[in-house]
Amino acid sequence: MKALLSVYDKTGIEDLARGLSELGWELISSGGTSAALARAGIDHVEVSDLTGAPEMLGGRVKTLHPVIHGGILADRSQPDHLDVLDRLGIGLIDLVVCNLYPFSSDPSVELIDVGGPTMVRAAAKNHDHVGVVVDPDEYGNVLAELRNDGTLSLDTRRRLAREAFAHTAGYDAAIVAWLDEREGPGLNTAGARSGADEFDTAALLPPTIHLTLERAGSLRYGENPHQHGARYRIAGQHSWWDDVLQHGGKELSYLNIFDADAAWRLVHELPASGNADVAVAIIKHANPCGAALDTDLVRAYERALECDPQSAFGGIVAIGGPVTVAVAEAIAAGPQADVIIAPSYADAALAQLASKRKATRLLSAPSPEPLVRQYRGLGASVLVQDADRFVVDPSAWEVATVVRPTDEQWRDLALAWKVCARTTSNAIAIVNNGQAVGVGAGQQSRVVAAEIAVGKAGARAAGGAAASDAFFPFPDGLMVLASAGVAAVVQPGGSIRDDEVIAAADEAGIAVVMAGGERHFRH
Repeated sequence: MKALLSVYDKTGIEDLARGLSELGWELISSGGTSAALARAGIDHVEVSDLTGAPEMLGGRVKTLHPVIHGGILADRSQPDHLDVLDRLGIGLIDLVVCNLYPFSSDPSVELIDVGGPTMVRAAAKNHDHVGVVVDPDEYGNVLAELRNDGTLSLDTRRRLAREAFAHTAGYDAAIVAWLDEREGPGLNTAGARSGADEFDTAALLPPTIHLTLERAGSLRYGENPHQHGARYRIAGQHSWWDDVLQHGGKELSYLNIFDADAAWRLVHELPASGNADVAVAIIKHANPCGAALDTDLVRAYERALECDPQSAFGGIVAIGGPVTVAVAEAIAAGPQADVIIAPSYADAALAQLASKRKATRLLSAPSPEPLVRQYRGLGASVLVQDADRFVVDPSAWEVATVVRPTDEQWRDLALAWKVCARTTSNAIAIVNNGQAVGVGAGQQSRVVAAEIAVGKAGARAAGGAAASDAFFPFPDGLMVLASAGVAAVVQPGGSIRDDEVIAAADEAGIAVVMAGGERHFRH
């Protein structure tokens, strides 16, 4: 029995090689793997000695040879295949152990592996007769089965072949993504009009997208208990979720992760650049039901909770700073939260929350990586878009009314804009003194969204600032806010009735700011 060992990640390769050798297997190796085996004193045959051809072109060509691929690809159920090998003096290869250059870690032309994927695919294709191993975590399983049974079962070879094709698929996908990022997809191939000034080549979506997803964790269930769910990540890429540490509570569900992601991203967006304030956001069904800025985390939590304490029950609490005992006491005194997520916890704070909130998942997490591209499945179709970002800086907003916002209202407008942009459309958010006081989410009518927001805000709307995620098509929605005492409103503008809306605002004596047409629909 012969095994070909050629790996970039040499984790466990010496133990595997030694185990195979003890079972009487003949080992073939090349390059760095051969050097590692030689240092460990493990007998093996060099690929170049087997093929009679030296490595060349700086290692680009070493295993690409009929002696190697004939031994891997021969169909042992076909007598003529075996006759050819016998006539040419080519021996069979029964196991290929190979993993590829870590392209995603440092993308470059030199890390585009050719020989490795070719061997892996050849062995995986011929899995009826050949085993292939691409994951060092499988070495122990392979050795155990060989020791017990003397061979790998067909079921095992099929499972390993699937892993092998997934390995090469993810590798190729990473290369395509790198080429897209490096060169841009090009106007013509992306379907845009060649030479059109309004198209930014670098921002265009590529003509094809190749995603290989690897399961990163199981979930209790999907959106509902009868649905299966799991978290996947793009193969070869690291997600901030990979570094999340769960300190207590039940296993996370689909919605726990979905909502916690929304909460954690929002709490990182809320503080203005250079602002000493810390943020707390409370999320329910991916929508903010509380958000606040303050110099003190306890006050920030208490003020975020005041927005809508009823909706906060069973929600996600994102804390924009370390959880101290004082912060833990404030949270423990509040409504039950499904998830609390923070950068860190004091040991005593963890103990306190774990004892008083046994059902709550306690997560510590790093800062989230920026969203770049978003995907939404529609059966056999997928919608793809660039992630929604704040394009226009508030300093570029234009006041459209006679009345201008005060300095405090400017700060509240900026906060309301961020909260509103992360709320399901149609959305209205009202903020007063750094505190969200009313949020209207997910309404077919902007007027109803405004009514919900002012209904939740009550008297706290007076003197506050509001944001609308899209323009007011008529003055009625704006008048709902003005009637509640809202003093300043930011909206994208762009309606054919903007003049009517502004005239109504002037008559009501409130300030309206236009955000340069920057709309933030969210579905």
